[in-house]
Amino acid sequence: MATATIKDVAKEAGVGVGTVSRVINNSDAVSDSTRHKVLSAIATLDYTPNANARRLSLGKTMTIAVIVPFFTRPSVVERLRGIEKVLAASDYDLILYNVETVHRRRDCFQNVSRRERVDGMIIISLMPTDAEAERLKQTGVPIVLVDTHHAEFDSIMIDDVAGAYRATRHLIDLGHTKIAHIGDFVDNPFNFQQIHDRYQGYRQALKEANIPFRADYHLEGEHSRREAQRLAYEVLTNHDPPTAIFTFSDTQAIGVLEAARGLGVHVPEQLSVIGYDDIEIAEYLHLTTIRQSLFQSGLDGGQLLLETMAIRDQKPQEYLLPTELIVRGTTAPPPTT
Repeated sequence: MATATIKDVAKEAGVGVGTVSRVINNSDAVSDSTRHKVLSAIATLDYTPNANARRLSLGKTMTIAVIVPFFTRPSVVERLRGIEKVLAASDYDLILYNVETVHRRRDCFQNVSRRERVDGMIIISLMPTDAEAERLKQTGVPIVLVDTHHAEFDSIMIDDVAGAYRATRHLIDLGHTKIAHIGDFVDNPFNFQQIHDRYQGYRQALKEANIPFRADYHLEGEHSRREAQRLAYEVLTNHDPPTAIFTFSDTQAIGVLEAARGLGVHVPEQLSVIGYDDIEIAEYLHLTTIRQSLFQSGLDGGQLLLETMAIRDQKPQEYLLPTELIVRGTTAPPPTT
């Protein structure tokens, strides 16, 4: 049996091809009775509109680009799940651009945001410079930032300063004064604002508690469980080791737990460990952590982009999502000596 065409639908419904096209594209310029006839004809003929033809008729690509760094990281995966859930219920396809090098970041910022390629774009965690923001804005492509911000665009932000402060404050309230921080490089080529903000929250909590900052308790490295394990081993074999460690992420907290186990340091009796993100495995490991709304931030980012695409020329909005302290089994008062 031959596949039905738009002409077949028009003939079955007794209308013109243009009318069928308007019904398919949800145009208001069609009466309810005519719309009903066309939809009945589509059902009778089991007609499926050609996606490419629909794109051409709408003057759209019907695609949304998502630019994301290191897309296999658990926290990123959760954000992508939220975005995909929104777009799956829409008519838009998702195109993912993974960024793992500075060159790739520059290439995506320069070439992805073109009208002939995408109808909208979500950028996760990668904060545009002022020059990049100006160029992106000039393309006319609606853009939403998730887990980062710029005054020119709508954004969904996490209050990372408050989250890190809350994590460090939790350790201080338990009685710890020797608190180390293991995180990513604060000065990094990707300009990740989250690293700065969580380090700032850590420093702020120490300062308010009149606990001197110790440079030997601040360790930076590549974002990985294995690197965090190495850094934890380094600080725990210090002549004056910390009694608590706050990490930039749960992934790094897992590395710290492995280092402690390898050294025979008992958690939480001898060492408290607190992570950040509350990824799925954190609950399984009984890890005390800071929960940020990973899935929700992706969900909100996707919905905000669809709204921005529908309502143009509105002032950029910034939404700040809260964090939550999740106390489990890896934090306790420091050991008594």
